[in-house]
Amino acid sequence: MAGVTQVLVLGGTGEARALASGLVDRGVAVTSSLAGRVADPRLPAGAVRIGGFGGPEGLARWLSGHGTVAVVDATHPFAERIGASAVEGARRADVPLLRLQRPGWQQGPGDDWHWADSLGEAAELVETLGDRIFLTSGRQGLSAFARCTRPWFLARCVDPPEPPLPPRLEVLLGRGPYTVAGETALLRKHRIDVLVTKDSGGDMTTAKLTAARREGVPVVVVRRPERPPAHTVADVDAALAWVSAILGT
Repeated sequence: MAGVTQVLVLGGTGEARALASGLVDRGVAVTSSLAGRVADPRLPAGAVRIGGFGGPEGLARWLSGHGTVAVVDATHPFAERIGASAVEGARRADVPLLRLQRPGWQQGPGDDWHWADSLGEAAELVETLGDRIFLTSGRQGLSAFARCTRPWFLARCVDPPEPPLPPRLEVLLGRGPYTVAGETALLRKHRIDVLVTKDSGGDMTTAKLTAARREGVPVVVVRRPERPPAHTVADVDAALAWVSAILGT
């Protein structure tokens, strides 16, 4: 058998890093799995593996081969494929699985939100809403806007994007957290009249929503994809308690 991993954390989020740190502090043998889509990821405490498992079958083999007794899916709410693979792979290996998923954002007074079911639908909406669009939906989704030839786009990404891309595009490389003052200045500097975001939830990037509200900028919000049913908690403390119950500690 390979090195023992009591808990596998499917990570890449702030919650995943906090969970790994909490488990390491409790003496739990934890491995965090990262997708490898970011060139210079923030690494969590404990062991780290980068790359996919090869679908549910590969994940099940990995879990069995490492003596894993629990899986926590703490991936991004839009990590649709790994979310489905996690549920099926854990089932095949007969390992209990928990989903740690932050709550989505809630529209409040003064917000001008327009919901979309996909990035493709978001691209259709921005054509009717404005001329200068701030894209904060990730570099991998920029291809959905490649056919939008009229608006000018500012896209903020962690890593440089690859084609296809919108023809009128400026790329801003950055990584949160961000401040309301900084986001407000950015909207004003680039004369942004529409913001596009996924419903990621959490506090790290919520400043842009506050800035948009104060500046009267409409926001196109892409809904989260459906995921297979799984036992779900909304915060790290609840996830730590679940792992403790599984391990009997």
